[in-house]
Order: sequence, then structure tokens, then C-alpha cells
Amino acid sequence: MVFDRRPDDMVRITTTELANQFIADQVAALREQVKDKKVLLALSGGVDSSVVAALLIKAIGQQLVCVHVNHGLLRKGEPEQVIEVFRNQMNANLIYVDATDRFLDKLKDVTDPETKRKIIGGEFIEVFAEEARKLDGIEFLAQGTIWPDILESEHGIKAHHNAGGLPEDMKFELVEPVKILFKDEVRVVGKALGLPDNMVFRQPFPGPGLGVRCPGAITRDRLEAVRESDAILREEFAKNGLEGKVWQYFTVVPDFKSTGVKDGKRSFEWSVIIRAVNTSDAMTAEVENIPFALMQHLVKRITSEVKGVNRVLYDFTPKPTGTIEFE
Repeated sequence: MVFDRRPDDMVRITTTELANQFIADQVAALREQVKDKKVLLALSGGVDSSVVAALLIKAIGQQLVCVHVNHGLLRKGEPEQVIEVFRNQMNANLIYVDATDRFLDKLKDVTDPETKRKIIGGEFIEVFAEEARKLDGIEFLAQGTIWPDILESEHGIKAHHNAGGLPEDMKFELVEPVKILFKDEVRVVGKALGLPDNMVFRQPFPGPGLGVRCPGAITRDRLEAVRESDAILREEFAKNGLEGKVWQYFTVVPDFKSTGVKDGKRSFEWSVIIRAVNTSDAMTAEVENIPFALMQHLVKRITSEVKGVNRVLYDFTPKPTGTIEFE
């Protein structure tokens, strides 16, 4: 049976058997809902959208049209990886849209995090609508909404591009096959679907991308500082055996500068904030204890390799009182 909301007595999906039952239920429900029509999926390459894609491919095959939008707020190398995995390896019907300038122009001078989320979410819908007009038979929009998205939106903690806020004239019916699952359950389902480990256990990434990790008005140079420092952090975590063991880790570059010294000269540059947390359901989170030697190495690499940065800080705040993302 398929539910619109997570039942209070629902058994948490922790085994392959439970995942397979969920998959069977969802495949049947998707076929019943979609019939012979086409589905448009916002495929970011993250865990949630990847599992939704795999479910839809299993249920309706080539009726699924995946759209990967490069909004200029993705991690380093991410667009290329999405194309390689989904188009080349999984043979998905994938449309790639480079909308970097379009999104960044819309976000110019916008400082409020909720406003930024709404602009990014709204622009996504517009991009999908434009792509849908080029296709015949598109009647459904698939989304990787999960249960914490819905709960946090209902309680006013933050707006989610996957939970509410859709235009009134929206012409698509929503398809949200994992909306009653917690993140750890989505991973179990993804593993049961046969997705590769580097996709299933990929750390979460917000729909608005690096836009929420670049607090204040987004500028291209500060956005690049976020992207480059994030790439260094991910590379070093992988080298030091922390990839897959720490639930989520990323960098933030806030919109303020401080005085430092570089090459014997005064510098006035940004700070990079590192955040690394562990959680089982994304509702609460504890801070990861990063070895001090690794932290020193990260500081050295980031301050020497990332343009415009002279300090590295570490966020020790759990959830609550902070949210997992820093915005």
C-alpha cells in the first residue's frame, strides 16, 4: 500500500527484504499513476533524485525524461559526473541544460536565504516547464522529496524546493515515490535497486546547491571559493578514510572579510567555514571530531590553494541549535 504521509507505525526500512517490498509497492503505484504518459525528473545526481530515477526506470523505462540543470551552484565536477553515470552508464534519457548565467543573474544582490531558496526553486520549475514544452506527453513532474523535507516545511524551519511552493498554474502532477522515507531508508532502497555505492552513499546536497553555502549576496568569485574549498575537503576526507563514515561535510564562505598575512603582506580576504556532522534521520545531528592533524592540513591547503581566502574555521554547533546546512 502507498501512503501520502508516513504512517506512525511504519517499520523503518533497514533490510534488503523491506526495501524490496517498498520497491515492489512503488513500482506498482507508479505504473498505475503514470500509465502511458511521460515523467519529467529533476535529476541532480544526489541520493534522493538518483533513487527516484532508478525507481522510475524500473517502473516505466523510457517514459522517464531526466533533466539535469547546471545552475552554476553545483560542486566541482558534478555536471560531468551526472552525465557519465546516468547517460553513459545507465542509458537514461537525459537532457542537460546549462542555465548558470540565468540563475546567477536572478540571484544577484539577493541576501535572504529563504528568498534565495524560493528563487532557485521557482527557476527550476520554469526550466522544467520550458523543457516540457519541447516534449510530447509530459504530464508528471517527479521529485526527490523525503520525509524530513515535508516535516521541516510544515514546522516553518525552512522552505524546501521539493515541498510546497509550486505555482498555482503548475501543469504537472507530482510523482514523489520516496516522500515517506528518511534519508537512511532512501540509501537502503537505492542499494536494493542496484545503484553504485558512490551514488547511494553520496553525502546529501541541498536542492539550491552551493547557493545556501554562500551566505549573503552570491558573487561568482566567492562562489568559486566555496566550490574549490569543498573539493579540497572532499578529497582529503576520502584520502583519510572519512568518506562514507561522516554523513555530511562541506564548506561555507560567508560574506565578510578579515585581515591576514600572506607572503609577508597584509591580506583582507574571506574565511572558509568547515562543517561535518553525523545523523541517522537528518532531524538531529552531532558534530564530527576531525583529527587535529587533518584539520591543520586542510587549513594549509585551503588558504594556499583557494583564491581570496586567508582563514579556516570549524563549526562545532549540533542540530539543534543549528540546522545541518549553514545559511
